[in-house]
Amino acid sequence: MFTLDNKVALITGGNKGIGLGMACGLAKAGAAIAVAGRNESMNEKAAETLCELGAEAMPVALDVTDADAIAEAVESVVSRWGHLDILVNNAGTTVRDRPENLAEEDWHTVMDTNVTSAFLCSKASYPHLKSAGAGKVLNCGSMYSVFGSEWVPAYAASKGAIVQLTKSTAVAWAKDNIQVNCFLPGWIDTDLTRAARRKSPELHQRIEDRIPTGRWGEPKDLEGIAVFLASPASDYITGASIPIDGGFSAFG
Repeated sequence: MFTLDNKVALITGGNKGIGLGMACGLAKAGAAIAVAGRNESMNEKAAETLCELGAEAMPVALDVTDADAIAEAVESVVSRWGHLDILVNNAGTTVRDRPENLAEEDWHTVMDTNVTSAFLCSKASYPHLKSAGAGKVLNCGSMYSVFGSEWVPAYAASKGAIVQLTKSTAVAWAKDNIQVNCFLPGWIDTDLTRAARRKSPELHQRIEDRIPTGRWGEPKDLEGIAVFLASPASDYITGASIPIDGGFSAFG
């Protein structure tokens, strides 16, 4: 039920952090993985890590804000393995600033990287997921899909949009046996959150004190949800948004 043998997954932003954590989970379950990101050396290093886990893996250089590049990336994956079964829209970025100070350019950068890319990657992957007879799309939301923040207004808006994109594509593609779901990571120890902690040294302890499980998450904590949402175990789940946050969003 949880096996991914003979399945092929494309993961954007899969060369580090949450994306690589999810890639490792899919690899351990038997999937072949295409690791897509802008940094080619990091893509290659991530692919090597996945191969060490016993998976087939390939690096894919990709700017997720470029529709033509996305189409080429999807075709390269299908050319390599003959099909595409799983898409993980994980690529993302943020700019920290209050809404009254946020530059319009920064707003568009965040929205294009976090939301438009998920739409474009899903659109490009759809024909292949449909022709395979079944498909899984996993979209990366955030706790800020449901919370607001004075310091990341563009990021929060983009992650709220991801939830609605998930619901809309889930409804549209249900008849094609394609399940589309969203995972909502909480405070995970990644490059993005380390940057936030450098700016606000008190942030780490303040957040840790609020998490019921008593610790920040790690990329490996995303392995299980990746396998669940990509496997037949979740075939009757679509349009859902699932928190992966140690209980942060449940805390009153």
